[in-house]
Amino acid sequence: MVDVFEQVEEELRSERYRRLARTWLPILGGLLAVALVAALAWWGWQSYVSSQADKASAAYEKGVEALQSGKSAEADAAFAEAAKVGGGYKVLALMQQGGLALADKKTTEAVALFDEAAKATRDPILSDMAALKAAFLVMDAGSLEDVQKRLEPLARDKRPLQPFAQEALAMAQLQHGKTAEARQAFVQLQLGQDVPDPVRQRAQAAVQAIDTGTAASLAAIVKAAAALPTPAAPAAGVP
Repeated sequence: MVDVFEQVEEELRSERYRRLARTWLPILGGLLAVALVAALAWWGWQSYVSSQADKASAAYEKGVEALQSGKSAEADAAFAEAAKVGGGYKVLALMQQGGLALADKKTTEAVALFDEAAKATRDPILSDMAALKAAFLVMDAGSLEDVQKRLEPLARDKRPLQPFAQEALAMAQLQHGKTAEARQAFVQLQLGQDVPDPVRQRAQAAVQAIDTGTAASLAAIVKAAAALPTPAAPAAGVP
């Protein structure tokens, strides 16, 4: 009799397991399928990003080589290709294009390229450098309000190029006849603790020029400060 009860209990357990299997196996199968699709999608995306980075790297390197060989048109085309691909090379390629446009005296085009470069990256150093280059170019022809609108955000605390932006603001004030405000800004740069030595030295020279009435010669300082170098490209494959 005991064997009969055990057999019945075993059959009941088997039937319960079959019901559980019929209920949960399709769900588990679906979850596994979703996980597989997600994994394949992630792998595909990573492969795509890597291939795009390689493509941008090759185009950027081609542009640098053409630039070094004096082939400006070829360099511009290569940088345009790198910028189109995007990724970490986009901002650098746009800045190189801006430099080429400036060399061809296409200032408006250069400003637009630097503005685009500033918006193409979340790296604050690269973004602010591109924006500062554009602001320097606008200083020659733009109004003081336009220049201030560009430079004041870059001159705030903890911005990576704060001293350079403050210097440019002071130069703009001086260009538009606000000599007292400009002198005060230069004095602050002269005394600042985290001001790079070249900026401090230019600020000192600016104060002396203002005090001696020779501030008109400071245009050359503006041009020199505007020639911030485009940073080196990241290693190949870096997005």
